[in-house]
Amino acid sequence: MRILLVEDDRDLGPVVAENLRRDGFAVDLAASLAEARELAELGSFDVAVLDRRLPDGEGLSLVSALRRLQPGLPVLALTARDATEDRIEGLNAGADDYLGKPFAHGELVARLRALLRRPRHVLSPVLALGPLELDTAERRASIEGRPLNLARRETTLLEILLRKAGRVVQKEAVIEALYGLDDAVEPNALEASVSRLRRHLVESASGVELVTVRGVGYVLRAVT
Repeated sequence: MRILLVEDDRDLGPVVAENLRRDGFAVDLAASLAEARELAELGSFDVAVLDRRLPDGEGLSLVSALRRLQPGLPVLALTARDATEDRIEGLNAGADDYLGKPFAHGELVARLRALLRRPRHVLSPVLALGPLELDTAERRASIEGRPLNLARRETTLLEILLRKAGRVVQKEAVIEALYGLDDAVEPNALEASVSRLRRHLVESASGVELVTVRGVGYVLRAVT
């Protein structure tokens, strides 16, 4: 899942972004309202995390602009202003959740996954295809209950393909969902991740195959 993180603290922003990436999210980091708007116009996101105090204005002013660009986008307000009236103001401004600083990284991740599970995103916490299952909240894949030990990137790739199982997912769409704009992506990085995931699926007798459609993208389908 792809996150728009808007945080101007030069120490905190990169740390939060890196921690989220380690948990399987693709993250684009903006340090101002202007940067955030530009990123929102360039790509699609699954959730936004907004700091309130930004160098060019109030972070909450971005909520309506984001929703015009991406209707239904969940927004979590992140701020040091944690008084009750500030939380009420944030929720009334359209934020879906509110987290005060300082915060535990685990709580941030839990709140983000809760937002992503809401009905408007039509995100089931468990995705399945044949005997293959992926618990998107726990980031665990299994074959008929047997653990399938995947690396973080492979787990995210599996989720992307499972959500559109049986349909071809264009290569560009996979790259956009798998990597943030600031990620350094090697030319063959995606192909390497696809190859590793395919090997895991074959060696575990998953009953699922990952097919490359040359010049187009990838499709995950049950073996018939």
